[in-house]
Amino acid sequence: MTDAYAGERTLVLLRHSKAEQSEEGLDADRPLSTRGRADAESAGAWLAKHGLLPDVVLCSTARRTRETWHGVAMGMTGSPPEGGTAGPRPDVRYEPDAYEAHPDDLLALVRRVDPAARTVLLIAHNPGVSLLSALLDPGQGDAEELRTTELAVHHGPARWAELDRGDAPLSRRYAARS
Repeated sequence: MTDAYAGERTLVLLRHSKAEQSEEGLDADRPLSTRGRADAESAGAWLAKHGLLPDVVLCSTARRTRETWHGVAMGMTGSPPEGGTAGPRPDVRYEPDAYEAHPDDLLALVRRVDPAARTVLLIAHNPGVSLLSALLDPGQGDAEELRTTELAVHHGPARWAELDRGDAPLSRRYAARS
């Protein structure tokens, strides 16, 4: 598959998968539902199919985001071709600042990514992750918020440290649903 965005950086935003509802315990401790686990693997398979394997993963420390990453990673790896390997492993950073973050806070996390990274996957929560998508591509108009396990793929030439408003147009979206 030829990458039409060679030379550019790719930021993939992912709203965590569907979590169990709970009246008890902390919100950050809610696990994924059965549907959420299946959807996370589906999102990972979609990323692999489209050549969007991340060099860096920025993930909120909430249980549901960590479990989403686990499912995405399982979906991305699949079975390697005969004699092949599953490919490089991304640098995974669990970021406490991504929980309940505003879009500018999430953007600050992305700006700290190693400049050599070409593709970054950010797994976070609404409304911050949806607002970050709108901030990166204001031309989206009144785009709907990202649903659970929905990916927003942004491409742009800006270096991570310089990424700012309007610098990474939205190229595609994918919502996993089992």
